Amino acid sequence: MMSKASVSVLLSCCFLGPLASPALALTGDEILAKVEQAMNAPKDRKAEIKMTVKTKDGTTKERKMKIFQKGSQKKLFTFLSPADVKGVGFLVIDDDTLYLYTPAFKKIRRIASHVKNENFMGTDFSYNDLSESKYPEKYSAVLDKTEGDTYVLTCTPRPGADTDYSKMVMHVNTKTFIPSKVEMYNQAGKLFKLMNNSDVEKADGYWTPKHVEMKDILSNHITTMELVTVQHDRGLPDKTFSKRNLKKVH
Repeated sequence: MMSKASVSVLLSCCFLGPLASPALALTGDEILAKVEQAMNAPKDRKAEIKMTVKTKDGTTKERKMKIFQKGSQKKLFTFLSPADVKGVGFLVIDDDTLYLYTPAFKKIRRIASHVKNENFMGTDFSYNDLSESKYPEKYSAVLDKTEGDTYVLTCTPRPGADTDYSKMVMHVNTKTFIPSKVEMYNQAGKLFKLMNNSDVEKADGYWTPKHVEMKDILSNHITTMELVTVQHDRGLPDKTFSKRNLKKVH
């Protein structure tokens, strides 16, 4: 879904809970920074994903995909099946440099800035959702409350930041710093999308959600991504994230 760098979590939830002293309390911005660190902690990641797209009438489509990531920005998504999408690839060099490869046309095209908020291949994830990283640089966060093992943050765009959302309400686990739920509001201030991360377990020592669901509230359209396999810190070379390799990976 996947996004977004190698700093591990420094404080356990026992020091960050509601009984913590004011001196040890974290601010919203500090929690958001730890979210970024936790989500991008591995040096690199290689995963296979089962994707299910469900429309409001109950129709479902299943797809298989490989995902490669290095650091917080370099990402490569490629479809393995079914036949109508096999070989389609999406390459992220950084937040502003995105490419899409369609084997039917044997063509790589750069994704223009004005279409990055459009949905990727009929899913409920926009190009920005899949590529965006460095949330602390784009959003400022306020800690609204702590409920048991969950921080509730309201994240609003920083001045001049290029974002799809007018605000995000993020529910963050106090132990893992992985968001369990993110409410995303459109520019009109209406709840637009809801993302849920579940079955969070350690893989190669890193907290990893095994199930991600993105729901478009307005269209009642849902995309889920289930982790089939994952490997971390495999030493992926930079050439993995190249336009030339975009045509080869399948």
